[in-house]
Amino acid sequence: MSLHITGDEAADELLTEDPLALLIGMLLDQQVAMETAFAGPLKIRERVGAIDAATLAGYDPDALSTVFSETPAVHRYPSSMAGRVQALSAAIEKDWGSDAAALWTSGDPTGPEVRKRLTALPGFGEQKAKIFLALLGKQCGFTGEGWREASAPYGEEGSFRSVADIVSPDSLRKVREHKQAMKAAAKASKA
Repeated sequence: MSLHITGDEAADELLTEDPLALLIGMLLDQQVAMETAFAGPLKIRERVGAIDAATLAGYDPDALSTVFSETPAVHRYPSSMAGRVQALSAAIEKDWGSDAAALWTSGDPTGPEVRKRLTALPGFGEQKAKIFLALLGKQCGFTGEGWREASAPYGEEGSFRSVADIVSPDSLRKVREHKQAMKAAAKASKA
């Protein structure tokens, strides 16, 4: 498996190889372009010197906020997202023994169980958990029973709804078109 989300080879390699980096990228994926969000873990690693749960959980909060604020910023809301990444890292350290992949590997969990584990994480609501579960199933080899149903509609085969469907520049374009159409439909329904 090799992820192709950011258009940056080093950032995508980190996402492919490091489950915590992938979780952090998903956490950052709000109110910024997907590529920016998922490139964030590489910026964090370059600036902190590591991207592991214990290091990030134990990092001085003000210093981490400064790390997120350096140009180019990790996120458009650097201080609040630094806090969220720190909270996520602390939960991974405490609840999963610093092993982010244990969320979807420990105990041979089903799709619904992984979704439940994800929604228990700081910063992961139902939709973010479903998208991440779809990403695990579509691109990361997760085969837990019921993962497509538990990630619906994002697990739908052949769809272009989210980061779970990005495997090339063309699929990125299709995901963007889908998101624009959804925003336009929501705007039209309010009018």
